[in-house]
Amino acid sequence: MAIFNWRFSRRNFLAGGSVFSALAGRAPRRLLVSPGGLTGTPAAPANIYERLGVRTRINAKGTYTNLTGSLLPPEAARAMEEAAQHYVVLDELQRVVGERIARMLGVEAACVASGAAGAMVIGTAACLTGKDPEKIKRIPDTTGMKNEVVIQKAHRYAFDHAVRNVGVRLVEVETEDDLERAINDKTAMLHFLNEAQNQGKIGLEKWAQAGKRHGIPTFNDAAADVPPVSHLSDYNKMGFDLVSFSGGKGLRGPQCAGLLLGRKDLIEAALMNNNPYEDTIGRPLKVGKEEIVGMFVALELYLKVDHEAEWKDWEARLDAIDKMVSSVPGVRTGRFVPEVANHVPHLYLQWDEKAMGLTKAECMRQLEDGEPSIVCLGGEDYQYGLAVTPFMMKPGEEEIVGRRLKEILSAAAKRQPA
Repeated sequence: MAIFNWRFSRRNFLAGGSVFSALAGRAPRRLLVSPGGLTGTPAAPANIYERLGVRTRINAKGTYTNLTGSLLPPEAARAMEEAAQHYVVLDELQRVVGERIARMLGVEAACVASGAAGAMVIGTAACLTGKDPEKIKRIPDTTGMKNEVVIQKAHRYAFDHAVRNVGVRLVEVETEDDLERAINDKTAMLHFLNEAQNQGKIGLEKWAQAGKRHGIPTFNDAAADVPPVSHLSDYNKMGFDLVSFSGGKGLRGPQCAGLLLGRKDLIEAALMNNNPYEDTIGRPLKVGKEEIVGMFVALELYLKVDHEAEWKDWEARLDAIDKMVSSVPGVRTGRFVPEVANHVPHLYLQWDEKAMGLTKAECMRQLEDGEPSIVCLGGEDYQYGLAVTPFMMKPGEEEIVGRRLKEILSAAAKRQPA
């Protein structure tokens, strides 16, 4: 068994004749330092982002799309590169990979989608159209179809836009009685937000059971809800007909990939609503051979990880940061694990901003503006003040994060009168 502790090689597979060569002259130039001082000789760019003039970050925040989610393991990157060298029939590749993923996870059927949001679009479409070619061509015009999706009021969120894209009307409910009254002959699907499972008045199992009772498909959006690894099959086994996961978050697959898992007939219908078919709502949600193969290999790797050892490693890395920042007078620390999404250990830091003369926002700004740039959790309404997690850090980056936090906090503490 393995822990995800990848060391990334500087494989220059984009060098020589690529479009990026034209950009190299615009990138920042570094100078080589010799014992006699600056040589004036430009150093080779460390990576493609330096060639482009784009800053890289240390990700102490988690699996956020704006931070590009996660880092692809070398094995998955190599598989994607290999996939790019051959032609295949995309339908066949989706079918074969989907069957293998379903067997790996112990679910009825699976397909690779363009992220969890893409999975929500084609999954919702499947619940409306089934395998009817005429309906598939017509949506988002849902005239004459079942076109209502029931959702708990507490589960409304930005990503239900993916459901609305299909042309449905969202019907909000709060209680089980509301749910029973809302279901009618126009109801196409019951949508559940897994991250909000403790916020609504209707729990996971009761939501799935309601769908079974009325013969209506249920969908659970569990985008960022791995780990634990068991979630990959828990919700289908619980009775949900479709479940979506992001591929480029905890699973560490391609950022533009995801998984749609569930009932065989609905997965087949979802694929009919997707690329490579031209007159479909999913055509813009293209997932290529490289992403399909990369997602499959990343999932294989993830299932082989020793997750207990990985958790201990995260805790040890937080210990290292904690030890450094706790030495600063006035700084308090603690641990927490989010209930559902990004369910990994976090370390929070708190201090009296007025006494220290340093706000959490200013500390975060200094972290991000420094070299290397570090991004962490925090904000005006963030209950923990400021927090970091090793979830998406490379090995050794915890030392850099701890040292920079200590430097910033110590400098603020020293400015205060004795």
